[in-house]
Amino acid sequence: MNKLQVVLGTIVLGAALTGCANTDALNQKVDALSAKVDALASDVDSIKSTQAQLANDVAAAKADAARANERLDNLATKYKK
Repeated sequence: MNKLQVVLGTIVLGAALTGCANTDALNQKVDALSAKVDALASDVDSIKSTQAQLANDVAAAKADAARANERLDNLATKYKK
């Protein structure tokens, strides 16, 4: 019984040490994923700023179109047949 406990203890200790030895590879993978997340976050920020700029351009174009339509309406009311 005592030998069985020693063997099981050795196996568990060996498995624990093997599990702890792989943290460098895990850290490298986590660092790579963190870099990808940072890149995606910067891409999202860039897209948001571009979208905001386009929204402002669209609002300006709508205002210009509304003014042009109003001028055309005013011209149309002046000319009567």
